[in-house]
Amino acid sequence: MGLWDKIRGEFIDIIEWLDEDRDIIVYRFERYQNEIKNGAKLTVRQGQAAVFVNEGQIADVFQPGMYTLTTENLPILSTLKGWKYGFDSPFKAEVYFVNTRRFTGMKWGTPNPITLNDDRFGFIEIRAFGTYEMKVSDPAKFLEEIVGTDGEFTTQEITDQIRSIVVREFTDGVGEANLPVEAYAANIKELSEAATAAINEDMHRFGMDIPQFYVENVSMPDEVKKEIFEYSRLNKIDLNKLAQMKAAQAMTIAAANPSGDAGAGMGMGMGFAMAQQMSSLFAQQGITGQAQPQAAAQPAAAPAPAPPPLPNALKLFVAVNGAQQGPYDMATVQGMIQRGEIIPDSLVWKEGMANWSAAKDVPEIGGLFGAAPPPLPPQ
Repeated sequence: MGLWDKIRGEFIDIIEWLDEDRDIIVYRFERYQNEIKNGAKLTVRQGQAAVFVNEGQIADVFQPGMYTLTTENLPILSTLKGWKYGFDSPFKAEVYFVNTRRFTGMKWGTPNPITLNDDRFGFIEIRAFGTYEMKVSDPAKFLEEIVGTDGEFTTQEITDQIRSIVVREFTDGVGEANLPVEAYAANIKELSEAATAAINEDMHRFGMDIPQFYVENVSMPDEVKKEIFEYSRLNKIDLNKLAQMKAAQAMTIAAANPSGDAGAGMGMGMGFAMAQQMSSLFAQQGITGQAQPQAAAQPAAAPAPAPPPLPNALKLFVAVNGAQQGPYDMATVQGMIQRGEIIPDSLVWKEGMANWSAAKDVPEIGGLFGAAPPPLPPQ
């Protein structure tokens, strides 16, 4: 190396940083004890900012561009150095390059479950996780509040702190939302937007910004999911149809029971009693088709047992539009015949019959058709 090269190497005349590691947020330009030359060239690339520090004090900040360092573009440093009319000699200053681009794909999650008090299910625990983006919005503040004198500051050094802020603000947001627990999965977008605003209030104090915050999933224990599914099904139940279904099932079982009339009557009574019990239980819990707060459980009064049918009383089933109806007693059947709801060819069945038969062929009611008055003659 010649004498001229040696002299040139004592002073820095080109200041730049090539970002080769995508995880570095702040890089201190290495001078190796050399001084910065008057009129040195500073290159700040897109997605960067250059911060000059003099003896631990933030001086000038440069945005992307190419600069020739003079007193005109180093006003703060000139004041600190006492350069009133320009300078000719080299100077010492630390130069920090700050990466201002977005750092994407940062992950977050709740390390411990979040406890919520739901009006219907009581205390439950949920977990959540997702991703976020971060960037430096104020290089000087970020350098002063977070980095300090670290010569190479990476994303790993701040993700734990950001994650703590994210989880805290998300937990507060979930508590303030006061949503039904099953509504969190359907409102992930709204939760993400609300959490982003709350998180940025904290991050701006450090010269940082969270451009995007995503809640990807809100989960809960399997037993809570099962309770929610069962509760939602109960809310959709039509109690009248449920009572009819239970009664029909009880009557079908009774019809197949060889114990006779008493067994059939008992089956009907049990079916209606079960329907009454379920209706009473639903009414106590406030289930009317929409979710209601859980009421205090009250002991259900035992339903009065249904009386057995009279001995040898007619219990007739009628086929109407392909559906089984009944059983009906003799007075009801007589009225249905008079109103034309049962005609001679209507299919009927009573206990003891092997198959359904036309009403006119059943001895107990066959004679009732002749008793009906004929139609009036035309006017």
